[in-house]
Amino acid sequence: MRGMRIQRLPNKLINQIAAGEVIERPASVVKELLENSIDAGATEVHIDLEQGGLKRIRIRDNGCGMNREEIPMALERHATSKIGSLEDLESVRSMGFRGEALPSMASVSHLTVTSCAEGEEHGWCVSPETEGGAMKPAAHSQGTTIELRDLFFNVPARRKFMRTERTEYKHTETLVKRIALGAPYLGLTLRHNGKVTCQLRPAGNRAEMEKRVAELCGSAFMEQCLYVEHEAAGLKLQGWVGLPTFSRSQADLQYFYVNGRIVRDKLVTHAVKQGYQDVLYHGRHPAYVLHLELDPKLVDVNAHPTKYEVRFRDGQLVHSFLFRTLHQVLADTRAGSYEGGAAQRDDIHRAGQGAEQGGLDAFSTQAAMPLRVSDGEMASNAGLGAGAIPSDSRNGSVGGSVIPPEYYRTASSPNPDVVAETEQQHPLGYALAQLHGLYVLAQNQSGLIIVDTHAAHERVTYEKLKAAYEQQGIQTQPLLVPVSINVSEAEADMAEEHAAEFLKLGFELSRSAPEALRIRQVPVLLNQADAEALVRDVLSDLTAHGHSERIREALNEVLSTMACHGSVRANRLLTLPEMNALLREMEATERSGQCNHGRPTWTQLTVDQLDKLFMRGQ
Repeated sequence: MRGMRIQRLPNKLINQIAAGEVIERPASVVKELLENSIDAGATEVHIDLEQGGLKRIRIRDNGCGMNREEIPMALERHATSKIGSLEDLESVRSMGFRGEALPSMASVSHLTVTSCAEGEEHGWCVSPETEGGAMKPAAHSQGTTIELRDLFFNVPARRKFMRTERTEYKHTETLVKRIALGAPYLGLTLRHNGKVTCQLRPAGNRAEMEKRVAELCGSAFMEQCLYVEHEAAGLKLQGWVGLPTFSRSQADLQYFYVNGRIVRDKLVTHAVKQGYQDVLYHGRHPAYVLHLELDPKLVDVNAHPTKYEVRFRDGQLVHSFLFRTLHQVLADTRAGSYEGGAAQRDDIHRAGQGAEQGGLDAFSTQAAMPLRVSDGEMASNAGLGAGAIPSDSRNGSVGGSVIPPEYYRTASSPNPDVVAETEQQHPLGYALAQLHGLYVLAQNQSGLIIVDTHAAHERVTYEKLKAAYEQQGIQTQPLLVPVSINVSEAEADMAEEHAAEFLKLGFELSRSAPEALRIRQVPVLLNQADAEALVRDVLSDLTAHGHSERIREALNEVLSTMACHGSVRANRLLTLPEMNALLREMEATERSGQCNHGRPTWTQLTVDQLDKLFMRGQ
């Protein structure tokens, strides 16, 4: 290398270097060409692959097409119709904009371009077979067809790194599905070795879009997801988020789009994960298909060669918007209904005020289950005349069902009008019995409800503790000997900048040197925690994301432990009024579909499912 002089590289070598950045495998080619079709306004795209795309890739669309003069320019580097000035670059609305894809592809394959512009009688074609790259007329409807043969034929080193035909095809199939979720208006047909493997119709409304999501993500996802649509501060979020009980062992069902462009962004991933705090089982990953729309000037898409990564002008605003939106959507889900807020608090018997009455110390020992039953409910028990449920001498409550007397016409003939009205008020229905001291069995209009007693009561107690703690305010404790920690100058500056936020959460920090901090005060609940490690983690989050929930998570973890120890334990026999009071509390409590550790608290077996178990009607 020594002694070499600076020289200009030949155009072909320049294009091959660019291809190394943009064209990684056949899927990369399909991505770039599909994005070009979207930018051209196409509504139908056909993709044909041979041998996983290594032998042949052909993509045809019905977009605006190119005329005779534009086709040769499209094969030149940095020739594009997407941008024309710096202002355009700073507010990119198209999928592509650099003008590098086609010349890069032409440098590592045999490329043929055929296109017909709107209003033209015929199209034009340029290919390696045409002498001197001359244009020739071609029969072609409006749109463009790009065909590549023998990818990396002249770059043996790159060819060696290609995987098997099946692996390369799977990469392309996954890529096509990702783009299909981000462009619902686009009809797509994918063929491999002459066989149609994926065919998607354009989706013109939400119902058709949900059908496409179900086809690409699985019907199970659509059956266990929530629709999200929220707009604030110039940001709009819409899409579908999986229920916490539909978590995954891997992050393989996460699709996030910014202005229609699929991205993989650490800030976004962190914000979504934060939104699932308190409800996601340890080590599991949420599933979602989300679209974020914002002013193109507020996001820089020119941050990565493949455009998978973006930079937000105000990352803290985006992070806060995503976190708060998803956190609230998941909080609004209550047991018995997944259409947030279906169970109205005013219509629910307010039972079990133990947390508010006893404060944070009321759950230190296991005692009678704090689910008190109103006199009206007790009176309704006498109307049934069952007499089969004995009184519970341990806590003085009287056994019996809290099902209203009108719920039944006779012992075997339900009153459908009363049943419908009651089920609308109480989607979890009414308790029938307790199984092995662990599960509450209840009946609603759909069938059988099974509730994990400890998990459900743990969530109810936890939410009450959090509410009580917020009302009382964070109790702080000054440290007799302040804790000194060494940090970088940038972290010390960050601590000073966010001193008010630390103080609001119970931490008082002061700067004792350019690269040193002192912790003078901590929350009472965290007096046994590692304050130094917690402050370092918070500073790390603030540096990376401009936002941190670690202190609140640490506080919630203590409250969660208190709730766990203060909830009803296994083998604790409950009366029917206590069981029904628990069901009513679940219907009124946020996030009651999962316990504090992310485990489900209840499940439903419909009458149809029960009929299948016993082969009824077959």
